[in-house]
Amino acid sequence: MARIYESIGELVGKTPLLEIKGYEKKHGLNARILVKLEYFNPNQSVKDRIALAMVEDAEKKGLLKPGDTIVETTSGNTGIGLAAVAASKGYPFRVYIQDQVSEERFKVIKAFGGTTIKLSEEPAVARVLKETDGDFVAAIKALREEVLSKEEHVFFVDQVSNPANPAIHEATTGPEIWEDTDGNVDILVANVGTGGTVSGTGAYLKRQNPEIKVVAIQPGKNSLPSEENPEPEEITGVHPFEGIPKERVPATMNLNIYDEKVEVETIEAYEAAREVAKTDGILIGTSSGAAIHAATQLAKRPENAGKTIVAVLPDTGLRYLSTNLFNEEYRG
Repeated sequence: MARIYESIGELVGKTPLLEIKGYEKKHGLNARILVKLEYFNPNQSVKDRIALAMVEDAEKKGLLKPGDTIVETTSGNTGIGLAAVAASKGYPFRVYIQDQVSEERFKVIKAFGGTTIKLSEEPAVARVLKETDGDFVAAIKALREEVLSKEEHVFFVDQVSNPANPAIHEATTGPEIWEDTDGNVDILVANVGTGGTVSGTGAYLKRQNPEIKVVAIQPGKNSLPSEENPEPEEITGVHPFEGIPKERVPATMNLNIYDEKVEVETIEAYEAAREVAKTDGILIGTSSGAAIHAATQLAKRPENAGKTIVAVLPDTGLRYLSTNLFNEEYRG
């Protein structure tokens, strides 16, 4: 029978799992690495899931009405997902975006009719970022309280505290992994940005099998700003959650869900992404490379021989062509 979809919302989720056999063979791994290719979402990232969920949740609750403008802050992919959803539903969209993200993100959001503003160009936010050494959570609070609270007919999505964020992963991402593996999954690997993916997916999988190990990724110290290295090459969308004040951890991150933390440096993420493009023909982004690097370290451990590791790969490498990700000469 014919199947014709009526909106991009119907295309979100149900992304495939792929065993990266070429990569496993090259590294001589004794554990399976299955990657969940979130770039199969309609706008090529895992953030399509939360974009649709947060907008429809707001509509159901009466928080978002026809004529309102959807507003968000983002490192890019949530903004793209929201811009597409807003376009499909007829809402204006405005996004405050981090300065260091790739140029592709700005262009894609504009293509969907969205308005992009760099965080550094909003005085109240720029001040807080400078005072707090780049605290994204504090910057969002300043935007909400000092800018958006003075506007009417605006719905601020606020992905870092919106419960619809982890909830959609618990309702979709987790069940998809469980069903596609027939429950044969031992370790989940996921990056932490807002924490929604690891929190929601991990909660579902642990409810099915409490023995499943959840591994959360944060950037290594050399990939974060410091006095010695104020402008490092960062892993877009991946943020620290351990070793920082609790008030800087997004409310959407369940700090009790993970069993282990793995730190990944940007160059390690780059190298993994470059390698899997050649061994298995998948073009992925920097945070996806971080997930593969972490999964590889776990797969090399003797105690994990024969186990199945599932790594969530957030997005496509096509959004990083203007960066050093696929610049083979760049070695950090």
